[in-house]
Amino acid sequence: MIELRHLRTLMALKESGSLAGAAKKRFVTQSALSHQIKELEQRINSPIFVRKSKPLSFTQEGARLLHLAEEILPKVLETETDLKNGLETETNQLRVGIECHSCFRWLMPVMEQFRQDHPAAELDLSSRHLFDSLNALEMGELDIVLTSDPVPGHSLAYQHLFDFEVKLVVAKDHPLAKEAYVTPKQLAHLPIISYPVPLTRLDIYRHFLEPAGIEAGEQKTCDLTMMLLQRIACKDGIAALPSWSINEGHGLSLATVKLGQEGLKRPLFGAYRRHSANSALIQNWLQLVAREGLSRQQKTN
Repeated sequence: MIELRHLRTLMALKESGSLAGAAKKRFVTQSALSHQIKELEQRINSPIFVRKSKPLSFTQEGARLLHLAEEILPKVLETETDLKNGLETETNQLRVGIECHSCFRWLMPVMEQFRQDHPAAELDLSSRHLFDSLNALEMGELDIVLTSDPVPGHSLAYQHLFDFEVKLVVAKDHPLAKEAYVTPKQLAHLPIISYPVPLTRLDIYRHFLEPAGIEAGEQKTCDLTMMLLQRIACKDGIAALPSWSINEGHGLSLATVKLGQEGLKRPLFGAYRRHSANSALIQNWLQLVAREGLSRQQKTN
């Protein structure tokens, strides 16, 4: 079998024009190089250069192998360089999956800053894998997923970005509006307005009602945050939202109440594949998200 070391030796012979020069280029002794050449000639059953020719002259078989070396070795070098540099073509693309409908608006400044930091990078922010984003991440269809519900797995890493509070949102004249906090029992069977997400994935259900054994009321869905808040103001139902969504309802007759005496705190993680080729872009994006998220938390506290 012809090996890369054989092809590199042929290139060294061509460039130096002698066995001694080729040995020096390959950082081996002349006898070791001669042994390697004999090994190659035995494999192809033919000499590769004319002995005692000055300058060194390749045989027809040797010239054919030299042509192969000139074709293959640059590609090998290019691949090695790409791998060492983290695959530059992939590095310039960042596909971000978001499991949070309400995050898009406050991520706009993050997107703007990221594009300033990496003008050549291609940023794709998407919710098309909303219900299967972590699987899409593992399959290589996404590079990052912003999630509050990490799933243990060997191939994914989770970086904690910040914690946020989910609050009950009701109309200002709703019976619960003046409560300091509400219990799960007080929300039994009340209609819930949410983004178009299955009830079982809602924070208010998974982390507040269900653990207490309380049945949720009818679920009503709405795509847009502003429309959702307007429906709450019209007493069409209740909702549980993070502070950045509630702030969009400025001017509406709304009230917020803690979910439980301690409040319902949720984490936000950045999930990514371990050993990702575009790790530098991933870390920059996550740092920007964490900074923006913490800044918004401070403004609402």
